[in-house]
Amino acid sequence: MATEPKEKKAKAPAKPRAKKAEAPAQKLRIKVRAYEHKVLDASVKQILDTALRYDAKVAGPIPLPTEIKKYTVNRATFVYKDAREQFEMRIHKRVIDILEPTPKVIEALTNLSLPSGVTIDVKMV
Repeated sequence: MATEPKEKKAKAPAKPRAKKAEAPAQKLRIKVRAYEHKVLDASVKQILDTALRYDAKVAGPIPLPTEIKKYTVNRATFVYKDAREQFEMRIHKRVIDILEPTPKVIEALTNLSLPSGVTIDVKMV
């Protein structure tokens, strides 16, 4: 009972890989936050109008989950532990991506005046 050596199977030729892009596409990511959603939507519309005026490719606005901070406090100062009040702050968020921004678009966005209560974070990704 001699065992015969098994034949090795030939491997399939390797598939040609797709070439990677030489330079990654630049993207401007704008995060907008506000306590009031109406003010937030108005400022996002203002940003979009400015970007589209200079023929920029825009992705968004993408709504992010609303951050809710809840606070519970006693109504009375010393006794009456059962009497409490609850407060909450809602922080609404949106993300806008501007693909391949030109210097004109960036300059127009920096000169943009937005209402108070709106926070903006701009990143190059």
